[in-house]
Amino acid sequence: MERKTKINAEDDKQEIVITREFDLPLELLFKAYVEPEIVEQWMGTKVLKLESKKHGSWQFETSDANGNVVFRSNGVIHEFVPNQKITRTFEMENTPFPVQLEFLEFEKLTDDTSKLTMQIVYKSVEYRNQMLKLPFAQGINMAHNRLQDIVSKLK
Repeated sequence: MERKTKINAEDDKQEIVITREFDLPLELLFKAYVEPEIVEQWMGTKVLKLESKKHGSWQFETSDANGNVVFRSNGVIHEFVPNQKITRTFEMENTPFPVQLEFLEFEKLTDDTSKLTMQIVYKSVEYRNQMLKLPFAQGINMAHNRLQDIVSKLK
């Protein structure tokens, strides 16, 4: 099955660019990234904090079936323009990966479709390449598929 979420990772660069077109109006796609209740559903994680504003911060936590925390991430929002862009840092706690910088751009294609472009900048090409060895591509595609399914029911 073809992945709808595209990942472009050019050789010898510290970045990846992720693009996905959604059958969602721009406002709903943006809402999926800024409303904690919706983020929790499509990301399958608990939102401990999500301050959707410039200089806001966020923190997510994922637990296993026994309640043990298996993943925690956090960051700071540097730029926040509703329905247009979010610039934020992303840090995975208790991993060897350093903080990364994420530029999320939201674009209206038609009244009922929109596009997300994420540029993620890593500290080094080596860290970027390590990230790409993880089941990263499958995971983000599955998450975006859930986002499409869940948010389309909010129309």
